[in-house]
Amino acid sequence: MADGRPGIGRTLSRRQFVGGAAAVVAATTATGFTSAPRTPYASLWEEYLDAPYTHPQIPYVGSAGAHRGASRLPGPRVVANALAHGADPDGSADSAPAVNRALAEAGERGGGTVLLPPGTYRIDDYLRIGHSGVVLRGAGSGRTTLRATRSLTELIGPYGSRYGGDKSAWSWAGGLIWLSPRARHASLVAAIRARAWPFEGWTGNRRDEWTTLTTLRPARRGDHTVTVDDPTGLRPGRLVLLRLADDAGHTLLEHMAGGGPGPEAYAWDDKTKLTSYVPYEWPVRITRVEGRRVRLERPLPLDVRPEWDPRLVSGVTPLTGSGVVGLTLEAPQLPQAPHLLDRGYNGVTFQCAYDCWAEDVVVRHADNGFGLVASSACTLRRTRVEGRGSHHPYFCREGAHDNLVEDFRVAARTVPAPAGTQLHGINVEGLSSHNVWSRGVMETGTFDTHRGMPFANVRTAITVENDGRHGGDASAGPLYGARFTHWNVTVTNGRAGLVKLDAVAPYSATVGISEVREFDQIDVPDFAGELHARLEAYGAPGAVRPANLYEAQRRFRRS
Repeated sequence: MADGRPGIGRTLSRRQFVGGAAAVVAATTATGFTSAPRTPYASLWEEYLDAPYTHPQIPYVGSAGAHRGASRLPGPRVVANALAHGADPDGSADSAPAVNRALAEAGERGGGTVLLPPGTYRIDDYLRIGHSGVVLRGAGSGRTTLRATRSLTELIGPYGSRYGGDKSAWSWAGGLIWLSPRARHASLVAAIRARAWPFEGWTGNRRDEWTTLTTLRPARRGDHTVTVDDPTGLRPGRLVLLRLADDAGHTLLEHMAGGGPGPEAYAWDDKTKLTSYVPYEWPVRITRVEGRRVRLERPLPLDVRPEWDPRLVSGVTPLTGSGVVGLTLEAPQLPQAPHLLDRGYNGVTFQCAYDCWAEDVVVRHADNGFGLVASSACTLRRTRVEGRGSHHPYFCREGAHDNLVEDFRVAARTVPAPAGTQLHGINVEGLSSHNVWSRGVMETGTFDTHRGMPFANVRTAITVENDGRHGGDASAGPLYGARFTHWNVTVTNGRAGLVKLDAVAPYSATVGISEVREFDQIDVPDFAGELHARLEAYGAPGAVRPANLYEAQRRFRRS
């Protein structure tokens, strides 16, 4: 019941949300509080408000990030100080054993924060957070520095690609701070050392290490509630995986691409790398169980159809509620390795994590900066990659969903790039979906997709010196699936490089970007026929409202 105050006890309609905001702007201008002209709402935004969970071009990402994008992330109580375990803030001795002991003990005691006071700490091993609820907290990125001395190749061994060849998988996996569930991490390391080249996702090497909790009745993309055949074992707060398998006609992949004649005519069978990413696995928490009706924390990212054998399953025990805060991780300033031969001087990587985070963290001189590997609902906030230049400053792969990267910076490299190296940027691949990059400054790099048909991702309010190149081989399939959105992007050097999407991505939206020109890496659409892509305010970044698509969706969610 309303309590008599405007807007209290009632839900605003979508049109009221836009109209009310416009009225406030008009009233403010009329009363003299401001005289600055206000930019108009994008017509695509007004369309979106009529179908926020099912719009054909714009995905719903308003709940992306840890704890649905919470502005303040949990700060578990302090349970250990790394100095008490023998860490050396002068950098003269190896502090990795002491820090790892403190992290493990905190986890074994049920979680908590491990403090790393101001100083410079030498680490001759990588740091492992394998328990839920454990946070490694420095005194700030300008006061606590971890100085790594050895690569993951030296510490664990060569990590070959499961797709063959002489590529180093450390080019896209692992971190010198590595957050991953203990059991999953142990099996991964054992497989690498045995040269078994493991699958890196939620359900293990054979992709069958899961237990079916229940099968699902049909549902539609955007639904928050599903009907299950057996609610036994389902409870509020439980994290489950929605598992969708493709059929012989690849109709699930066609659905991810938006459907229609183009995806139906596409040759899927020979895309062996792409098809290795299926079944599609989407982690989500249950918020309510009423009989066989189960409400989910986030709306369904795809339809649920019988031909895809839809199930809720349990896989590996996830890592939840863990983080890294307030420190700089610095690798040796060695020349960047030739393309795909990285040694594994990588920064912070989350693997099989949910509701985890990094905040106020700088990675310097790394082969690869921040990684999200089969991780979902994680937040990277106020992070920065700097130094001699990175292969992947940010990588998001192996079915990573609903993550938020905001207030990020990729700094200009401090030394020229050696011949034979490659620079990507903010990467997303491998059927990853509903991820957000917001409020970023990229002094180098590009908007990278390594094929693998990522879909329904958003990049918004970003300035980029677009000087990188995207990667991906033919067996990984299309560059984009449906509902990829670039919104308010300033390109300082005018180079296209996968920022302007309307000519390559199906059912995509490109709104308020700089005018750009093609360069030598010219992409053609993967799907024949009409792409159903939308382009608005081209050549005028910032000329439409909302300025930030993710933040506008969050405001709408709270309204």
